Amino acid sequence: MNKVILVGRLTRDPDVRYSQGEQSMAIARFSLAVDRRFKRDGDNQSADFISCVAFGKTAEFIEKYVHKGTKLVLEGRIQTGSYTNKDGVKVYTTDVVAENVEFAESKATAANYSNGGFEGAANEKPAGAPGDGFMNVADGLEDEGLPF
Repeated sequence: MNKVILVGRLTRDPDVRYSQGEQSMAIARFSLAVDRRFKRDGDNQSADFISCVAFGKTAEFIEKYVHKGTKLVLEGRIQTGSYTNKDGVKVYTTDVVAENVEFAESKATAANYSNGGFEGAANEKPAGAPGDGFMNVADGLEDEGLPF
């Protein structure tokens, strides 16, 4: 089984091109910065930069709605390949082919990141804050237990 799930931020705007032919297809190439879970002693890098590619409707979605700094959840597969460059040197490639892409945060949080800083997490509202989409439990009901 070849299955990959990544959560990360685009390092730059996606490069979207269309294939030639009767039925052209969108091809989006982008890179995700994925934070490492643990940091080794003496290791300065705390993220991996993963090359990704999307085709068809997924690529069109990325072209329309995704830009540098957008945090995504990506589901796909690893694909390896090779080609010979203009100097005659064989180059090996590894990409994650995106099969499903979803936003990993709200537009408001994403706007904080795209405005020049990566301070979005500090500006997020805590759970239960007004406007977070959840209702507060009325006083006195917490002790009675839930009716279901």
